Amino acid sequence: MSPAPLLTIGWTDHVTGRRGHLVVDRLVRGVASGGLRMREGCTAEEVAGLARGMTMKEALHYDPTARYVPLGGAKGGIDCDPRSPEAYGVLVRYLRAMRPYVERFWTTGEDLGLTQDLVDRAVAEAGLVSCVQAVYPLLEDEAEARKRLADAFAVEVDGIGLDELVGGLGVAESVLVALDRAGRPYAGTRVSVQGLGTMGGATARFLARAGLRVVAVADVRGTVTNPDGLDVEALLAARDAHGTVDRSALRPGDREEPGDAWLSADAEVLVPAAVSYAIGPADQDRITARWIAEAANMPVLPEAETALAARGVTVLPDVVVNSCTNAWWWWTLFGDIGADADEAFDRVRRSMRALVGGVLDRAEADGVTPRAAAHALVDERLPVIAERYGWY
Repeated sequence: MSPAPLLTIGWTDHVTGRRGHLVVDRLVRGVASGGLRMREGCTAEEVAGLARGMTMKEALHYDPTARYVPLGGAKGGIDCDPRSPEAYGVLVRYLRAMRPYVERFWTTGEDLGLTQDLVDRAVAEAGLVSCVQAVYPLLEDEAEARKRLADAFAVEVDGIGLDELVGGLGVAESVLVALDRAGRPYAGTRVSVQGLGTMGGATARFLARAGLRVVAVADVRGTVTNPDGLDVEALLAARDAHGTVDRSALRPGDREEPGDAWLSADAEVLVPAAVSYAIGPADQDRITARWIAEAANMPVLPEAETALAARGVTVLPDVVVNSCTNAWWWWTLFGDIGADADEAFDRVRRSMRALVGGVLDRAEADGVTPRAAAHALVDERLPVIAERYGWY
């Protein structure tokens, strides 16, 4: 059983009655890292699980030779539909209420339902300097570091911001590592993706460019399928800020199916990249894929993962697979990489090759799932981090 979070805060918006949460799982050097999500039905329990996952992601990317040192884990959540007209006002009021925590020890950013541009705008309106200002005292040269990160956020690659691409590249590289270990060629390997937002969209792009065939993509309006492969770039160009695809961009061979059709798509790789708790015990028996890469946070429920493992389906866990968005921020801010796409992509690929390979090696050696192997690695690293940096 995981230890209880260090701090749990509940908030109620005095205007709308909407509820919000902040959970700080652990602090390292007095600071914790974790994004802010907004979705209808977001709960304190969900946010606590996400905060614990952030502690794990930080530990898994620990490199004693790097400038970036691990932070603790935290997460924020707001129970509100991000498409609601009242959503932005709720976000600003939430950040005003959480201002002392953002100023001193919680570094945050975009997550499900929110873009970084929107978070940055709300942060400024709430009177904050930056969503990551709590980490500034840990930097050697704050002005240089902030400029480097701002420059990195200004970089675009084929029309998409670098900050939107790095996380999906990490997911895609995780899939490629699993295929390489199985001796499976990229060409002809089929992929089904739930969600075409920041993470799902970038994952689909990098997998398609590696030669895999994306045969299904799901958004809030349903699932678009094509057994011969979807035009990923056209779909990316036709999506709105929430990842919903304009159906007028579909080709004659594309079909529209129900929203849950992505689960049972005829594909070797399944990428849940939208909401938590997307695959439960009642859903898992519909899955024919060989690998599931958790681009979203906590998409596969434990009971479903147990049943999937018994059927030989490998779940590549979220704390490993989707960890590069967070890591890229810190590699850039602390100066391990510059504001350059090639440098960022190389660092992501090398890091994920080592991390995913190590987790799969450990899983095979111990006869456990990749998630259990990741947890074991975290349990080994946390005491080292605590001894070197102090944490609570």
